[in-house]
Amino acid sequence: MNEATIIVELDQVSKTYNQGQVAVPAVREVSLTLRQGEFAALYGPSGSGKTTVLNLIGALDEPNSGRVVLEGRDLAGLSRTDLSRLRRDRIGFVFQAYNLVPVLTAYENAEFVLALQGVAKAERHRRTVAILEEVGLAGLGDRRPDELSGGQQQRVAIARAIVPEPAIVLADEPTANVDSATAAGLLDIMERLNREKGITFLFSTHDQRVMDRARRLIRLEDGRVVADEVRR
Repeated sequence: MNEATIIVELDQVSKTYNQGQVAVPAVREVSLTLRQGEFAALYGPSGSGKTTVLNLIGALDEPNSGRVVLEGRDLAGLSRTDLSRLRRDRIGFVFQAYNLVPVLTAYENAEFVLALQGVAKAERHRRTVAILEEVGLAGLGDRRPDELSGGQQQRVAIARAIVPEPAIVLADEPTANVDSATAAGLLDIMERLNREKGITFLFSTHDQRVMDRARRLIRLEDGRVVADEVRR
């Protein structure tokens, strides 16, 4: 692949959190490059730094040292407004707890980012209906989250992450709260979106089912990358 396909670069990134008087290192000198179309998973024991790496890539947190670069833009050089726009337009998030707006329907949750972007109503409708069908929720758009199963709620979250056509989707333990059959269905959807649309996915996971599907496995221990395996 050529340099134009690089989506994310982490260059000697470190992050330390203060717990009282104690500084606790979460990520230590991590260097990592992700390219368009990758289907990659961060794995390792609890506390190894997986979620912190996602938060740093997603501009939800700032490193103490090193650089995080998304599509050629060093995040440290961006204003808060520019970072907000970057998260809105170029990064999709899928969380373990779904993080849907409870008073909005599935359709409204999926459409939400497009409305923030100022996309015209007719185009929002076309894209939202299409993405709900893509994730297997055709006919369920008028249901609120409490009227949907956990797997269906996570499908709404995937639709919401994908519909703005982001550069990368960051998925933090997306299969943790669902059964095996539902997890397989969710992974089928994300794998298909990756292969057919070229969407880059980076997972944080303990789930062997996710690791079995990933085409790149990045192991973290004590905040450091200790293995990085590309599989075909």
